[in-house]
Amino acid sequence: QVQLVESGGGLVQAGDSLRLSCAASGRTFRWNAMGWFRQAPGKEREFVAGISWSGGSTDYADSVKGRFTISKDNARNTVYLQMNSLKPEDTAVYYCAADSTMYTTVVLTTVNEYDYWGQGTQVTVSS
Repeated sequence: QVQLVESGGGLVQAGDSLRLSCAASGRTFRWNAMGWFRQAPGKEREFVAGISWSGGSTDYADSVKGRFTISKDNARNTVYLQMNSLKPEDTAVYYCAADSTMYTTVVLTTVNEYDYWGQGTQVTVSS
């Protein structure tokens, strides 16, 4: 059974940093694109960051560019989201996602392009 398990969320103050981790099990995602999305109360799930299978390409939502960094550790079957200079508007449940197609060289940015999802981790940023 494939599982994506996020961790690292929490309550922080504006300006602080957090690093989210997403550990995959049940299959390797070494050759698969992965991404992070978030969903705030009353809002749709939105793209935050994505990375191609090799890690050679990344993309970010405009709202997080320059503050968030996505990375992939294939040996650990884990994807990370380093979040710096957090703002109250970053408050949301953050979800990890993985594509089932191998060798996707582009960054996937929409919900429908991903096949596997984690259960989410809450990030709350106080002002």
